[in-house]
Amino acid sequence: MLYVKKPKFAPKSGNMQEMILILDFGSQVTQLIGRRLRELNVYCEIHPFNKIPAIGDNVKGVILSGSPFSVRDEKAPFVNLEGIKGKLPLLGICYGAQFMAQHFGGEVNGSIAREYGRAMLKVVDAQSPLFAKVSPTSQVWMSHGDTIAKLPTGARVIASTDDVENAAYKIVGEETYAVQFHPEVFHTKEGPQILANFALGICGCKGDWTPASFVDNTVAALRQQLGDDKVILGLSGGVDSTVAAVLVNKAIGSNLTCIFVDNGLLRKNEFEDVLDSYKEMGLNVIGVHAGPLFLKKLEGVTDPEAKRKAIGSTFIDVFDAEAQKIEGARWLAQGTIYPDVIESVSVNGPSCKIKSHHNVGGLPEKMNLKIVEPLRTLFKDEVRRVGRSMGIKRELIGRHPFPGPSLGIRILGEVTEEKLRILRDADDIFIKGLRNWPCELPSASYPNEMADNLYDSIWQAGTMLLPVKSVGVMGDERSYEYTIALRAVISTDGMTADWVHLPYDFMAKVSNDIINKVKGVNRVCYDISSKPPATIEWE
Repeated sequence: MLYVKKPKFAPKSGNMQEMILILDFGSQVTQLIGRRLRELNVYCEIHPFNKIPAIGDNVKGVILSGSPFSVRDEKAPFVNLEGIKGKLPLLGICYGAQFMAQHFGGEVNGSIAREYGRAMLKVVDAQSPLFAKVSPTSQVWMSHGDTIAKLPTGARVIASTDDVENAAYKIVGEETYAVQFHPEVFHTKEGPQILANFALGICGCKGDWTPASFVDNTVAALRQQLGDDKVILGLSGGVDSTVAAVLVNKAIGSNLTCIFVDNGLLRKNEFEDVLDSYKEMGLNVIGVHAGPLFLKKLEGVTDPEAKRKAIGSTFIDVFDAEAQKIEGARWLAQGTIYPDVIESVSVNGPSCKIKSHHNVGGLPEKMNLKIVEPLRTLFKDEVRRVGRSMGIKRELIGRHPFPGPSLGIRILGEVTEEKLRILRDADDIFIKGLRNWPCELPSASYPNEMADNLYDSIWQAGTMLLPVKSVGVMGDERSYEYTIALRAVISTDGMTADWVHLPYDFMAKVSNDIINKVKGVNRVCYDISSKPPATIEWE
């Protein structure tokens, strides 16, 4: 395993950047609270309820998230709010609202009223700052089996629904608020306004956390953290590693060495194209051709997990051999982003696991590198915004995610040179077709902008080579050749995804081109499964 020393200081947008602290009780939509605040240019951090960080003067308010638990459960999550409640602005959402009722003089039960889905919220106290500029009646999203039967001590109702009287309350004499509904989800129509009222109004945040400020403060923090040390970064050509490389390069210049490994499983001409795209960026990039070695390691391997392990371990060997040539390197830079960090921390216990980047995890212990993750506080869309603010070319910032094992997991079954040729050629036709087909749809990378083409409107697209052959007729001859499956999905973070309704004319052209131009293929299918239950990749 990669031996890393976790840095005492992980660069953010500044040591004393004002922030909202979100305490996570395990809700599936906790990340949405963070995203909504970031959209207001308010910096926030999500921490497990049982791992509250030191609260400094920069913490302007605290939010308690929802939870799959009931506050009436014997093992329900409990948080000590001493030092928070009554001293800082506090907002409890769903479980958070019930938690404060249960533990501060109120009562929660599961027998009076339950609400799931849409409900109409009626503001009782129009003067409440939490509902400033919010309509007297508006749609909200409920998801609770318990209900607050009795308010906590000193609380008064500020909003209700037809079924739940105590849908929102405030504790008199404190800036403590609670709502039974979820303001962070899309179906709560005026949720963004409610969260803005809390963060910008009640908490007094300035809303000055922008991509430009993040770059300035992070570069300064990296200079302080890294000094004159040398840093190695594994480039993949993807958005995260590219933006991380540019940030570190701004901080330490030539002391950063980027290594881009050609594992022989990349898309058609990708190794050369990616290296060319980096030439104008001033990065110190070393390209390593290692395709034959990877293919040798994959001979006879058909199990998906075994393929991943073979590709990963071979990468480690190649990367390590190249990294050993860089004398004095002390740091390994990674493109870890905030969802990786959140997902690696358990809210149910003290265990904490740092998720290593797929390109660098498992490097030999003898390297003894410390880790630096300049993007660890950013969501994917924010990474793109930061990249744009630094002038990184749109074609790099807008690239679709691509799996670490590359085409190795898009060939179902054993990987061979012949199969790679077939898949590369088919994939090239599909991706170029997406880039050349105009559309009038929002951009997947920049939702407030229109896409230039189908490619820009899609989160991720690719081709799969199936391990079966089927009968066809080509000319006057019978054929027995491979099947290609096309995949295109729309998503915001890759955690869930749905298939894209590509135009029939486009599908007809791509299918025809693949069958006519790619030797070895006589059938093309389109994957119309969503995630879940399917995954984006097939292996």
